[in-house]
Amino acid sequence: MNLPKLFDELYRAPTEIALDAVLDRHLELMAPENWRPYGQNESNYGVVENQQASPIPALVEKLINAIDAILMRRCLEEGIDPRSADAPKTIEAAVQRFFPGAPKWSTPSTRRRQAESIQIIADGPKGDTSLVIYDDGEGQHPRDFDKTFLSLLRGNKNEIHFVQGKYNMGGAGAIAFCGRKRYQLVGSRRFDGTGEFGFTLLRRHPLTMRERASRKNTWYEYLVIDGAIPSFPISDLDLDLYGRRFTTGTIIKLYSYDLPAGARSVISRDLNQSLNEYLFSPALPLITIDKPDRYPKDRNLQRDLYGLRRRLEEDGSKYVAEFFSEDLTSEEMGRVKVTCYVFRPRVEEKTAKETKETIQREFFKNDMAVLFSVHGQVHGHFTAEFITRALKFPLLKDYLLIHVDCTDVKLEFRNELFMASRDRLKDAEESRTLRRRLADLLSDGRLKEIYKDRKSLITVDGSEGEDLLRSFTKSLPLKSDLMRLLGQTFRLPDQQEGAVLTHEERERAERKKEKAEEPVFFPWRVPSIFRIETKTTGTPLVRLPLGGQRTIRFATDVEDQFFDRVDDPGELKIVLLDASSPFDDGGTAPGLPKDAASVLNIVKSSPQKGTIRVSINPTSEVNVGDTIKLQAVLSGGGARLEEIFLVKITDPEKREEKEAGKEEPANVAGLPKLTLVYEEQDQGGVVWSQLEEQGIAIDQTIVMHPLVEGDMLTTIFVNMSSNVLLNYRANLGTAEAVATAERRYISAVYFHALFLYMITKNRRFEIVRHRYGDGGDEVVDLTEYLKDVFQNYYAEFLMNFEVHNLMTALE
Repeated sequence: MNLPKLFDELYRAPTEIALDAVLDRHLELMAPENWRPYGQNESNYGVVENQQASPIPALVEKLINAIDAILMRRCLEEGIDPRSADAPKTIEAAVQRFFPGAPKWSTPSTRRRQAESIQIIADGPKGDTSLVIYDDGEGQHPRDFDKTFLSLLRGNKNEIHFVQGKYNMGGAGAIAFCGRKRYQLVGSRRFDGTGEFGFTLLRRHPLTMRERASRKNTWYEYLVIDGAIPSFPISDLDLDLYGRRFTTGTIIKLYSYDLPAGARSVISRDLNQSLNEYLFSPALPLITIDKPDRYPKDRNLQRDLYGLRRRLEEDGSKYVAEFFSEDLTSEEMGRVKVTCYVFRPRVEEKTAKETKETIQREFFKNDMAVLFSVHGQVHGHFTAEFITRALKFPLLKDYLLIHVDCTDVKLEFRNELFMASRDRLKDAEESRTLRRRLADLLSDGRLKEIYKDRKSLITVDGSEGEDLLRSFTKSLPLKSDLMRLLGQTFRLPDQQEGAVLTHEERERAERKKEKAEEPVFFPWRVPSIFRIETKTTGTPLVRLPLGGQRTIRFATDVEDQFFDRVDDPGELKIVLLDASSPFDDGGTAPGLPKDAASVLNIVKSSPQKGTIRVSINPTSEVNVGDTIKLQAVLSGGGARLEEIFLVKITDPEKREEKEAGKEEPANVAGLPKLTLVYEEQDQGGVVWSQLEEQGIAIDQTIVMHPLVEGDMLTTIFVNMSSNVLLNYRANLGTAEAVATAERRYISAVYFHALFLYMITKNRRFEIVRHRYGDGGDEVVDLTEYLKDVFQNYYAEFLMNFEVHNLMTALE
């Protein structure tokens, strides 16, 4: 058999159907002896099929393998045994050692040259795309295919610390998304040019009639010829790679790959964006390539890919308003770095709606609002539900992306956090613990301030809405049982002395507490100031109650992005110098803890206008009376500044118990604020543009917008310039009739929204919408549900329906 010709025919087949035609021309390959089970085990179906739940994270595993292969090649080229003590201990250390020019990858030209080492190339017609993945990594000899490409669960990378792979099965996940017959072509040649070029074809075994009767399931298998991996000598091959010919490395082709709807078009754009999300911060850049015969009008068919982080943080990201980080170190979890990216509700030359659509398309293509990564690869995520329910920041739902770096999480905790497929979180106590810690960490501090600032821009004097609401509630034609039902969720104005709406009270109090204008802060790229803010003299002393928490503030003059900038980021370390205990008699006290995290849970926040906040609380290792001596070291940009301070563990704080009978039910709050919204400024209230600037789209078709913070409906915006009200008013002749109609409209919309919300929440209903395109279902946010109900004829029905007219018609 002419093996070079056979490989060329297989490789040039653009789709699964075309590959079938090639195999039909070589019927001798179909003999059973030419196929061996993948992983040398016919029970491999479950391993292959039960991995990544969707095609993008499955494809990412192939790219991670490509990155690993290049790092392995560089290590071997330097004569280092990858498993030895001389090898790098982390992926980051490997990049620094093997790629000294990596800092220059921040420039497009140098990044593009490196990216050509890993290529993702489209093949086949639009709508039936095959993908080619190439890397110039270590490659494999044909005789070693069964121990590398074709093995499963061997753990052949488990002892190599500077690569991501460890389970020896992640690369198999993509096969499950290759057409109906699961064809995948693999070709490789060793990096040093020794040996021949080997190749094989993987597929799902087609069961015979006899096998269907006797077996429960099929299996995956690969091609051999004359009992061995087919191979032939080469100097190079023309495989339509970008800017080069194939000499060594690995080439993989995934036939008729089942890309999701948002990634099926030009892969250099759409697939690139999806991969960027899952490869949040890859060790090496890649390049995605489409072909002119597929998209002849597209001018940019090659785009490099270097992770979503760089797209968010590099200069020129016009969509990101600001970003900051919180660095959490705890005894239970280890170290977690959380970075928040807050987007602008509107950018120049785009409407608020267009801005929102662009942000969702380019940064949230996979509906991931909270990304959990290890070494830059996303291993799981939360949706925007975390922002609305856990953080209770609904105005940020579509404008906040949170990255949680779990690289330094303790191994035991991390193993219980993620599935082995590395594409989703386990539903376990560890993930619930992390969710709670994230919510506690982010619901206060800088993110809360940003949310309050945005909310204040859509807040006006509510006297008009408050007076209307007070008037409406006094004349509610409800029986006592309905009043009790309403009172279970909301407190009516006349239910307590003062008759002031709770939400209105809170907002007014907060506005009165607003600080005077702060002095202008002039930041530096390299810090020259670093000192702890304390009232004590001598060595600063912080008193920390056992079981409590304290926030330490350090003054500095460095820029806010010091810890988070892409180039030359800074660092703040808290180092344990000494820990003494008054209970050290007898000489049996344990030795000093290894680091500060063993005695203190520490949260370090990004600098903000000259202040770095560090929150601490004691671990279970300390007792009342212990004194802990710590050193804070701020470094970066060539600077190193130090500050020494003491932490004294004191008696737990006593919490005053509330008087019996004075505590209010936890689920009862004031009625939602009524805010009237108008199209033009001179009409009063809040104008559309104010809401649009904060990401709330309002036009003539929108009747109302409920603001739900957590599980609480806090504000109902009623659109006084909606088509429903304007059309109804057009038929009225007097100003009195118009005024009556407006009051009717406001009360009907407000109270119907209120009762729909209350019933849906109290009865614990979940709104699910069927998506006809892919047959799946999605849970609908309660805000969107209520808004949509009123938009689709419900408000018009409320305005035009008269019960007495119906009764008259029925007589």
